[in-house]
Amino acid sequence: MKRILVAGVSGAIGGALAAALLARDEELDEKSGEKSIVIGLCRDPLTVAEPLRSHSRLKLLAWNAEDERSPEAVIKALEKLVPAVNGLDTFIYAAGLLHDGALFPEKRLEELQASSLARAFAVNATGFVLLAQALLPWFRHRDFKRMVAISAKVGSIEDNHLGGWYAYRSSKAALNMLVRTLSVELPRRCKPIACVALHPGTTDSALSEPFRQSLAQLQVHSAIETAENLLSVIEKITPEDNGRFVSWDGSSLPW
Repeated sequence: MKRILVAGVSGAIGGALAAALLARDEELDEKSGEKSIVIGLCRDPLTVAEPLRSHSRLKLLAWNAEDERSPEAVIKALEKLVPAVNGLDTFIYAAGLLHDGALFPEKRLEELQASSLARAFAVNATGFVLLAQALLPWFRHRDFKRMVAISAKVGSIEDNHLGGWYAYRSSKAALNMLVRTLSVELPRRCKPIACVALHPGTTDSALSEPFRQSLAQLQVHSAIETAENLLSVIEKITPEDNGRFVSWDGSSLPW
């Protein structure tokens, strides 16, 4: 993977993924001399922590998943960094929204608000497919491409036995359907390619912070551990994996 775009790079998982990619590439460069580039998208590049923000191989672009016009600005800036004719080989969508201010996972139907659904869908699902649409010219080259959406096991319809979390669950389920639908169309237009939904596992982050007590009985990974787990899966993806919903350990998950 030499030309990688990570959306949501200011978040715990997105930032850890970018850092891990850069660290791995530095090791590879010592052997091959090849140079790679990681493009990171986030709402405000100044919120990306140092030293990641100033890394010479990371190029940060402003992008807002809740603004449908944002992808247009991204592709204009991206063309200057990596022309579409050169292409990308990996697109990782790591943006996600579970809670923010008045938005919080619902325990009861009465707590559900239309605004919560709209925001969750915008960040967790719509943002992904609009970027995929905008980046299509970067995926038309002849080499193998990976398009990976960081989803969540709670987005599995078959695995939902607890209920609640209406906005988050339904938006992640929508993300899974978008992945599955893209996996049908993209091979016709961008072959060889694999479009995959990937569950990161429970990660110690700002997203999980309000639920720390209830996570005591679960296996919780640091953001760095999660990034390494995910990259181990991503690097092994082949065209035959197109359309899969995969867990952080490489096992398949029910839709």
